[in-house]
Amino acid sequence: MERKRRAPVAAATITLSTALALAGTITGCTSTDNTPKWRVEVVATRPHDPGAFTEGLEADGPVLYEGTGISGHSSVVSTDLNTGAELARADLPAPLFGEGITRAGDVLWQLTWKDGLAIARNPATLAEIRTARFDGEGWGLCTRGDRVVMSDGTSTLTFRDPRTFAVTGTVTLTSHANVRLNELDCAPDGSVYANTWATDTILRIDPGTGDVLASIDASGLLPGSARTPDTDVLNGIAHLPGTDRFLLTGKKWPTSYEVRFVPA
Repeated sequence: MERKRRAPVAAATITLSTALALAGTITGCTSTDNTPKWRVEVVATRPHDPGAFTEGLEADGPVLYEGTGISGHSSVVSTDLNTGAELARADLPAPLFGEGITRAGDVLWQLTWKDGLAIARNPATLAEIRTARFDGEGWGLCTRGDRVVMSDGTSTLTFRDPRTFAVTGTVTLTSHANVRLNELDCAPDGSVYANTWATDTILRIDPGTGDVLASIDASGLLPGSARTPDTDVLNGIAHLPGTDRFLLTGKKWPTSYEVRFVPA
């Protein structure tokens, strides 16, 4: 996503009682928020392309797929999950802005941001097979069983047919209504894990009900000494097959982090 800046806030004087009352209205900080709190436990680190504006990350067997954004610099790349060796690459022509990716059967779907275009690719060669149109914005993708799950920058997830990309249903979060769901991962436990733009929070979601099962604090992964003016937000989550671990990274981060999610 494009970088957004917060507007300056005018100074104000309030009483302690007013401050406490206001605190109860802030999304994610409410006193009635009983969402279980988790954190990340770093197990290992891996190098990551610091030029990659990461929009999608998915591990499929021994292959890691990564989709990147920015018009004129968008691509999808497959690498060997263990060695990092590049296996295939496909670049998107400008003005297309690449977004989320997911392996769905015999195709790899790649989203575009505002162009309403989804591209079905050969998972081995990343060559384009066909395209499909969709309404609205494209942000994240993952595959759960016979459904592709898509985010559009709101608190709603859309389910799509893995062959035609047609809409088959939606679910909206029952809490955390103001979050902007971004990159997604459909984990073997049946949950959907979602980066929330532009924060260091990952939500674990029940895609059947829209319930938020856990809020995961992923702050502090990338140290300040590793940040540059180009370093952007946390974005990129991929379950590592056969393990209890996930791979996390961010836009133009020099490092990916192999982590476990544990109770805070």
